[in-house]
Amino acid sequence: MKEVAISEFKAKCLAMLEEVQKTKEPLLVTKFGKPVAEVTPPSPIQKERSWVGSMKGEIKFLADIVAPVFDESDWKESKE
Repeated sequence: MKEVAISEFKAKCLAMLEEVQKTKEPLLVTKFGKPVAEVTPPSPIQKERSWVGSMKGEIKFLADIVAPVFDESDWKESKE
């Protein structure tokens, strides 16, 4: 891993970030010889999964979801 003093990193920040991006090698930034930060290349971008169909197989219907919940006779009694 390449080490660079914080003052040099400050002066050449953009160029060093581009180098990290190109080489995929991390960069250790030091202050008075002690590590302050580590600049690493980004992790690979994962393709976003579509949310459509993401719950397939997760839901179980226990009864008929279209049929009325109550009997028709119960509705007639509540109207009166």
